[in-house]
Amino acid sequence: MTITTLDPSGLWLGRVERTDIGPCVVTFRSGRVIDITSKTAPTTRDIMERDDACDFVRNAVGEDLGPLEAKHQWLAPCDLQSIKACGVTFAGSMVERVIEEKATGDPTRAQVIRAKIAARIGESLSEIVPGSEAATAVKQALIEEGLWSQYLEVGIGPDAEVFSKAQVLSSVGYGADVGLHPISTWNNPEPEVVLAVNSRAEIKGATLGNDVNLRDVEGRSALLLSKAKDNNASCAIGPMIRLFTEGYTLDDVRQAKLTLTVTGEDGFVLDGSSSMSQISRDPADLVAQTIGRHHQYPDGLMLFLGTLFAPTKDRDTRGGGFTHKLGDVVTIANTHLGALTNTVRLSTECSEWTFAASHFMRNLAIRGLL
Repeated sequence: MTITTLDPSGLWLGRVERTDIGPCVVTFRSGRVIDITSKTAPTTRDIMERDDACDFVRNAVGEDLGPLEAKHQWLAPCDLQSIKACGVTFAGSMVERVIEEKATGDPTRAQVIRAKIAARIGESLSEIVPGSEAATAVKQALIEEGLWSQYLEVGIGPDAEVFSKAQVLSSVGYGADVGLHPISTWNNPEPEVVLAVNSRAEIKGATLGNDVNLRDVEGRSALLLSKAKDNNASCAIGPMIRLFTEGYTLDDVRQAKLTLTVTGEDGFVLDGSSSMSQISRDPADLVAQTIGRHHQYPDGLMLFLGTLFAPTKDRDTRGGGFTHKLGDVVTIANTHLGALTNTVRLSTECSEWTFAASHFMRNLAIRGLL
């Protein structure tokens, strides 16, 4: 599986695995993948910490690894950064979370509950500013109707949901298998924009992510969030980070539209989209709620911004909704950020995560990069 397109006007930063060498930092120039790994900046984390990150990537001398469409082993474009995620940041997604909770993980009950909640709430929540007086009034009305949920608390309350999605260096990149925990029978992809943030809370760029979601597990109890979210190969990021420049900024992220296609070996095709213009919390606010005086990230972080997408298209049975099948090919795409493609497997069948920070440091030391 090879990457076929990236915006040539973008300034790109990523990682590939080179045989008998190890993880390497790369950029994309004039249709070519260039290895820019150096003692000056042997990791993408080091580059993000530089005040001149864009100039450094733009001017770094490196080794030509061939055209973009050649077969490279792509890694997640982050290395030492923490992987964090925000949930329930879209009104539509928020309602789906309420449905999951009320259905206690049973998709056959979801359709009836979905209709009931829609009749009570309608589209009114989409215009409410989280934490505002109007949000407080809606909260009280929903409590009176017996429809209040912890998901609505983080959806329209003052505090965003922020959780740890994956361990450092455990994320997979473009072309890799993504994993579903074997206990799950109701699950879906979550197409998201992922921000690259350095230790000073500066947003340096953006990429795409698949926050693989186990709807039944989290639906049984929010206390199972970590079990539902953090599993072997359950986090995909890529294909590369597009650094912010005059031609691509956070404002482009705010207006980004993500498309998603799931193609099954059974011939099933699911198309969906998620528009960042409908997010309930501004990306900069989500960053501020994650990193600051209350919580530091010395190596920076990658922050998933949440998704509007919640699939309801029936796959096998009427009213049963969507769930993954093994072999599904998932593609998340955006005009400015390229496309992230992965194949769905069980987490127990994906390659084991064996290359952690200690192994990475030893690898860099052997290569004379530390």
